[in-house]
Amino acid sequence: MGRGKVEIQKIENDTNRQVTYSKRRNGIFKKAHELTVLCDARVSILMLSGNKKLHEYISPTTTTKRMIDDYQKALGIDLWTTHYDRMQEELRKLKEVNNNLRKEMRQILGHDLSDLRFAELHNLEQMIESSVDSVRQRKYHVLKTQTDTHRKKVKALEHRYSDLLLESGATYEDLQYGLGEDIEGDYDSAITNLSNHNGASAIYALRLNPIDHDLSSEGHFLPDLSLN
Repeated sequence: MGRGKVEIQKIENDTNRQVTYSKRRNGIFKKAHELTVLCDARVSILMLSGNKKLHEYISPTTTTKRMIDDYQKALGIDLWTTHYDRMQEELRKLKEVNNNLRKEMRQILGHDLSDLRFAELHNLEQMIESSVDSVRQRKYHVLKTQTDTHRKKVKALEHRYSDLLLESGATYEDLQYGLGEDIEGDYDSAITNLSNHNGASAIYALRLNPIDHDLSSEGHFLPDLSLN
């Protein structure tokens, strides 16, 4: 029983289409190699898949460039010359544009003005004035932005300075009045540390209880508690 005839039409499934392409591409390349070996032919095959991937087969006895050269000779055409002429024309246009731009730049700088007519000079003057206005506006914008930024930094530093003044004032008050608190453990520990630090002299602390503050006013004798 023979194989059924396969209908030639585009395979819609992407996976099936890619598998079929790979199988048939390998088959064509195999046939091309057989032609090269059996018939001493020079075969060149270029294939582009649906995703623009290039596949090529070239007989071992030749190269792609030689095949293209032989193709041009057989048909009597010159693809390289045509392509070269197109490139030369494109280069000529680019050079012309470049020369015009250079000439405009020199004229903006005040050079090569002798060949310009009144209307051209007037247009050049307006273009320069417009450019100067744009540059000046941009300069003022940058200057304003920098000024605002510096003002914000100065204001932040002023706030920070005020906060530091408040913090330093609170710390000074804590140091000034902190010893008045009745915290015997911390007080005794501080006195001991100060007394033993580098052989320093002993520190004597004298305190009066709050109920004895008016003894002198009642005629009681208060001994001299000063230390020499």
